[in-house]
Amino acid sequence: MCGITGFIQYSGGSPEDLARRCQGMADTIVHRGPDADGVWVDPAFPVALGHRRLSIIDLSDAGAQPMVSASGRYVLSFNGEVYNFARLRREAGVSAYPFRGHSDTEVILAAVNHLGVEKAVSMLEGMFALALWDREERCLWLARDRVGKKPLYYGWCGNSFLFGSELKALRQHPDFERDLDRDALGQYLQYGWVSQPRSIYSSVRKLPPGSLLRVAQDCKPWSASPAEFWSAREVAERGERNRFSGSYEDAIRELDDVLAQAVGDRMVADVELGALLSGGIDSSMIVSLMQKQSDRPVKTFSIGFSEEKYNEAEYAAAVAHHLKTDHHEIYVTPDQALDVVAQLPHIYDEPFADSSQIPTYLVCKLARQQLKVVLTGDGGDEQMAGYRRYRDCLSHWRNVQRIPGSARSIVQPVAEALGSGSWRFAQKYANQGKTVPRWTRKLGKVSQRSCNWAANTPQEILANKFNKCLAVDQFVSGAVDPATPLTDPSYWADVQDPLLAMLHYDYCGYLPDDILVKVDRASMAVGLEARAPLLDHRVLELAWSLPTDYLFDGKTGKRVLRDLLTQYVPRELIDRPKRGFSVPIKEWLVGPLRDWAEDLVSEQALREQGIFDVENVRNAWQQHLYGWANHSELMWSILMFQAWWKAQ
Repeated sequence: MCGITGFIQYSGGSPEDLARRCQGMADTIVHRGPDADGVWVDPAFPVALGHRRLSIIDLSDAGAQPMVSASGRYVLSFNGEVYNFARLRREAGVSAYPFRGHSDTEVILAAVNHLGVEKAVSMLEGMFALALWDREERCLWLARDRVGKKPLYYGWCGNSFLFGSELKALRQHPDFERDLDRDALGQYLQYGWVSQPRSIYSSVRKLPPGSLLRVAQDCKPWSASPAEFWSAREVAERGERNRFSGSYEDAIRELDDVLAQAVGDRMVADVELGALLSGGIDSSMIVSLMQKQSDRPVKTFSIGFSEEKYNEAEYAAAVAHHLKTDHHEIYVTPDQALDVVAQLPHIYDEPFADSSQIPTYLVCKLARQQLKVVLTGDGGDEQMAGYRRYRDCLSHWRNVQRIPGSARSIVQPVAEALGSGSWRFAQKYANQGKTVPRWTRKLGKVSQRSCNWAANTPQEILANKFNKCLAVDQFVSGAVDPATPLTDPSYWADVQDPLLAMLHYDYCGYLPDDILVKVDRASMAVGLEARAPLLDHRVLELAWSLPTDYLFDGKTGKRVLRDLLTQYVPRELIDRPKRGFSVPIKEWLVGPLRDWAEDLVSEQALREQGIFDVENVRNAWQQHLYGWANHSELMWSILMFQAWWKAQ
């Protein structure tokens, strides 16, 4: 795992100046690669590639980057791991390459040299973001893995094309432009993350998962568009057309085989590795398969909280005891968790509002004290219907379909009017510092949920589960919905099964832009590589081809994965309601974080800043403080933006 950055500087500059500038950009992401660094500059064209290295495979100098191909034509700066690199190395043509070491980076160069860029990238299995300079054609290739495990930002700023693993690297370049993308900000407040392909800056984009971008030497700004080399949408549509024809028992056996291969591939490293273990189905499955393939106890790590509602450490410990792992846990006090809040703007580098970012960072920090690499259970919920929201949304969708569209169109404005009226009444109590009447809170909930009645697709029902506000312009005046996988139906899979439609929606939205951002930034902030076997594309292709009743039994999800796990772990250790990896943000905002929050959303601060609709923000804050509504997620989104803005 590493960090990459670089640029094409069309205004030129001496090679020495370009190297210094690129080195400065790479230095901002030293946490992603604390073991070594490198910069390469083309003496014939103003392009520079930078790299920070976390040494995992081939720890020698033969694995150093940026790496020049044996022919001298290609130069590669690569972040991630290619799990099938040993198999690729044996491919005819690739095997003839004059290898100097045994790194996956060199295998990528060998494959590109033999097969060409597009074909080679399509054969890579793993998590990666890469920048490849072709000295012969004078063009820069950027590529990102299938699901978007590794981040890659890019943009045209002034006279330069910039790219990097994190925004802080791009900001280091003097041509960087800091104008906010107000549309992206409005959508961020709705969902809690900035959805690809947008970023929080107007001048920067995120390369979509499974995409390639070619930037030629004479490329005009924004004239180059990403091209897919793999599509989750196609996987979903193909899965519905060609359903798995075997029995349920056949599906369990097939999943066991595919997962075992995915776990085995991710256990290849020249350093010791372990696993993050929550005690849930996904991480317990991964640790079970790791322990089966290991000749020593696997090191496992979990985090606990004193508040019973948020604590899963006891479940993790029970699973670890059964599997006989070398288990490590830490119980975190509220003060320790709150100390992380001040670091979040620097760690996440872009507004990000999933509060489980706090325990994720803490458990990664615990693991990094002993290891450089861990396996995680990320991806199981989105592939195998693990979230409770799928059950709720299916129920909502069935109810919505029973009511004529003309009748549904009336419900939402009426409910909104009732909600706003009840808040005006409740304000009289809030202004006196009193708890608002219970009946006004109930009307407020009706208002918040009313948007479901206007939904025309199951994806819209699911989107409403994430919505923290009714519209992108509710808090950011003038914002309009940008075209992203969250709101643009052209991104959505054309399938008839509503559950499969929602799984694809989450896989292309919530998974890459929330879950994977959370884990990547938290782990890389401490120099820890996190690998996710459940995100292997072979697992996805199997999961989405299964009859949906193999995934969801009408009450609970992950049916086939749950039943497979019982072959390794007793059912009583895992057969319990799903509990999220979260912290008590609702309570913190009215308790120990109240002064911090009030400072960031004070009327004076908001008016001086000039970004938000002051009255709406203040109303939301008051509604949360006085119990009229639980706006903890909305306020956390606003506060994380404010903290990020203040840190710039």
